[in-house]
Amino acid sequence: MSTDLTDEQLEKHREAGEILATVRAETADRVEVGAGHLEIAEYAEDRIRELGGEPAFPVNISVDEEAAHATPGPDDGSTFGEEMINLDIGVHVDGWLADTAVTVDLSGHPELAEAPAEALDAAIEVIEPGVETGDIGAEIEAVIDGYGYNPVVNLSGHGLGHWEQHTDPNIPNRAVDQGVELEVGDVVAIEPFATDGGGKVTEGADEEIYALEREASVRNRDARQALEQIVDEFKTLPFARRWLDTRRSEMALRRLARQDVVHGYPVLKEDDGCLVSQKEHTVIVTEDGCEVTTRPR
Repeated sequence: MSTDLTDEQLEKHREAGEILATVRAETADRVEVGAGHLEIAEYAEDRIRELGGEPAFPVNISVDEEAAHATPGPDDGSTFGEEMINLDIGVHVDGWLADTAVTVDLSGHPELAEAPAEALDAAIEVIEPGVETGDIGAEIEAVIDGYGYNPVVNLSGHGLGHWEQHTDPNIPNRAVDQGVELEVGDVVAIEPFATDGGGKVTEGADEEIYALEREASVRNRDARQALEQIVDEFKTLPFARRWLDTRRSEMALRRLARQDVVHGYPVLKEDDGCLVSQKEHTVIVTEDGCEVTTRPR
C-alpha cells in the first residue's frame, strides 16, 4: 500500500495520468477499419515519449475475444476489421505510473462497450478511505449484470507501485467477502471488463510481452545484449519483443525465458466467438474520495 508518497511522487503519478489522458483520446480516434495494429501501437508509444513520459508497458491491442496482453510483433501486418478493440495504455514518469484503457467498438455492440464504462463510473463514485475492495467489485458487477453481460472475474484492477505495474491491493470485478480497505494515498487502477461470454479468460498461445524475473549471467551474445537493454531501460516493467535492439530477438528471449531470467505474458482470451470490452482509470485515494489522474484535465 502506497500511503507514504511524497508530494513530488504524487505529482509524477499525476503527470503520467495527464499524458495518458491525451494519448488515449488521440489513439482511440485513429482506430478504424483498415488501420494497422503496429501503426496504432507505435503511434501511442511515440506520442507518450513526445509528451515527456515513457510507456509503462507495451500498448495492448486486444480484439474481440482477446482481453489482455496482446501487442503487435515486430513485423505485424494485422489491420482492424469490424471488431471490438480494447486499447490498454500505460505511462510512467521516473517509474511512477498511470494505467488506462478504453474500448473502441467497430463491431456494432455499443451496449457491451458502454457496460464497463458505466461500471467504472459507479466504482469511482464509492472510492474513499476505508472502502473495501470487495464493495468496489460489487458496484462493478451490479452494473455489468444490469446490462445483461458478465464481468470477467479472473481479471482485476490493481495497485500501482514504483516501477511496478501490478501491486496490492487487488480490485476485483465482482463482489467478494475478503477485501482490503483502501487508504489515503493509495494509487490504484480500476479496470472493469465485460463480456458476452462466460466471464473467465484463459491463456492463448501468443506471447509478445515479457518482463524481467531476475538478473543472471548469460553466455549467448544476443541474449546478453537483450538482457542489458532490459535491465537498463525497462527494469521490472513489461516490454515488447519489438522494443529490443538485438538481432534475433525471438531466440534471445527464448533463451532468457529458459533460464527464468524473463517471463512472458500469454494473451488472455475468452472463448472463440465471444467479445470482451474494458474501461480503466487510475485513481489516487484522497481524504474525501479520490482523484482520477487519467481523466482529461
